[in-house]
Amino acid sequence: MQELKIYQSLWGMELRNPYVPERSSEECFRMVAEAGFDGMCIDPATGDIADLRQLGPLYRDFQLGCMVNAFPDDPDDMQPLLEFADELDACMVNVISGVMPIRPEDAVPVVRRWIREAEKMNMSLLFETHRDGLLNDLFFTLQLIDLVPEMRLCADLSHFVVDREMRAPISERDQAYISTILERSDCFQGRVANREQVQVQIDFPQHQEWVSIFRNWWRQGMRSWRLRNAADAELVFLCELGPPPYAMTDGERRELSDRWDESLKIRDWVQEIWADLEAEEAATAGP
Repeated sequence: MQELKIYQSLWGMELRNPYVPERSSEECFRMVAEAGFDGMCIDPATGDIADLRQLGPLYRDFQLGCMVNAFPDDPDDMQPLLEFADELDACMVNVISGVMPIRPEDAVPVVRRWIREAEKMNMSLLFETHRDGLLNDLFFTLQLIDLVPEMRLCADLSHFVVDREMRAPISERDQAYISTILERSDCFQGRVANREQVQVQIDFPQHQEWVSIFRNWWRQGMRSWRLRNAADAELVFLCELGPPPYAMTDGERRELSDRWDESLKIRDWVQEIWADLEAEEAATAGP
């Protein structure tokens, strides 16, 4: 049976609040485990490996899976990041690359090199849709995935909404582009954007149109994933609500909403979507 695993971001546990001390790593892992998440995602560049290696015992103590969002700034950076992910028994390495050629065709050699390096280590490798990274732009991404058919994505669609300043309701053209991205995505990230802001408050009434858009995209992506994957495959959904300045703040630098509560709500939405898709498939299969 296919399984859904929902992860939380360690970066998303940062407070960056001038009035409140930061949680320790142990506190973060305990909160995530006690809330019922399946794993924790970390975000290393090569210079962070030594410090983040110390998290290994926490993964074991709290029985959380590991996901690695890797930040290679040079073609040679991927190998040590893959080796680090392997040490932590990571379920995947998701790439937000600082190697950013202007032309899609110039990105092909490094993307294929990294895919080969990951294959040699039997590590799942995805490339994240992300501003200020290799897949900064929706149009660049659409061209690159055509040039590299074996390239698989992690869909953080919030970046493309802001990058292209998409309007609501979503046009047929933009929906077709997003559908192409979802068909190539094997992991999804939980954040809601609008055309001007990469992370909006999911309970505010003015944002409900965008909440609906993103929930529909997650449903579409998860349905597509279920249809093209094996019966025993595992899907990871990452709740990744960033701290300030991702999170908007008031004049006293206080956040406008509670990101932890929002992460729990997004987790519940995704679990409901998954259960609905299972029920749909069971009804279609019949007795």
